[in-house]
Amino acid sequence: MKLKKEFITHETQDESLLIPTGSAAFSGLIKGNKTLGAILELLKEDTTEEEVVAAMKERFDAPDGVIEKDVRYAIEKLCEVDALEE
Repeated sequence: MKLKKEFITHETQDESLLIPTGSAAFSGLIKGNKTLGAILELLKEDTTEEEVVAAMKERFDAPDGVIEKDVRYAIEKLCEVDALEE
């Protein structure tokens, strides 16, 4: 899976943004924390959910299951707005 080219990412000091371009079916703004930003960065390249989880585990220290849950939730929300290509 990979982030569709119709979406661009932007990071501010405190939050991460996913912004659709004019050609995207979704019109709105997705705002999240640095964790979402890290997930979005990984999704700029073709990858799998398992690879995203593994990369996030290397970057962040979290209790068992938390990273998997966060990645799954982010992917579900991105699929809801049709931001990912399979």
